[in-house]
Amino acid sequence: MKLKDKIALVTGASKGIGAAIAVGLAREGADVVVNYNGDSNGAEQTAQQVRDLGRRALVVKADIGNVQEIVEMFRIARQEFGRIDVLINNAGITGWTNLFEITQEKWDYVINTNLRGTFFCSLEAAKMMKETGGGTIVNVSTNCAELGVKNLVAYASSKGGIHAMTKQLAVELAPYKIRINTFAPGPVNVARNLNDDPDYRDTWGSVVPMRRTADPEEMVGPAVFLASEDSSFMTGQLFYVDGGWTIQGKIPEENMDKAMRKNT
Repeated sequence: MKLKDKIALVTGASKGIGAAIAVGLAREGADVVVNYNGDSNGAEQTAQQVRDLGRRALVVKADIGNVQEIVEMFRIARQEFGRIDVLINNAGITGWTNLFEITQEKWDYVINTNLRGTFFCSLEAAKMMKETGGGTIVNVSTNCAELGVKNLVAYASSKGGIHAMTKQLAVELAPYKIRINTFAPGPVNVARNLNDDPDYRDTWGSVVPMRRTADPEEMVGPAVFLASEDSSFMTGQLFYVDGGWTIQGKIPEENMDKAMRKNT
């Protein structure tokens, strides 16, 4: 087991990629703090899967866009487990909108959740890791920060900020034996995407060189790699888990328009 007896906190772990990663970390021997904001049933299901693997799970509600709630979440995690060894910054929102119709409120909502939330979660985790001799932070980003796409300006901007922040924090945290890296998924078959567009698999699969979209479980391997000693000499790095999408960068504009209409 690559994470035996480690304590991990996964934000946005009630569904999709976050849920898959939380269970994947438990499979590798970690106890898991399961964060959620709106889907308590999903979070409990994730926690039960962790427990079914013989690991401990703690469910904590916190809005990652709210710094006070972040601080309280880490206080609860410390009270229960005493430390955090691994942080997976997965929680995020998309914020679909036409460029000329974006409002300050929507911009702030997306940036606060995705960028500010990731930073302050990382900061709180780093404070604890500094006390215990080190740890690992893994950010889950998106290919949209690499390639321009329609209707996602706030989302792409927030994730691009995470890429820059990863480098900055890597330098500042390295003396404390804290590593931070980011991986960026391409098109993934999460419920949100499938609900936005029933043809999501075919539409996106047609522009991905591997000719398919990914399942959430395919993001577990990259997360475990970056969280574990397998990547012991890596920090401040970004890589893409996208079936080659960023190589060609074709965008199915019909999907982007369909998703925007569904979410506005």
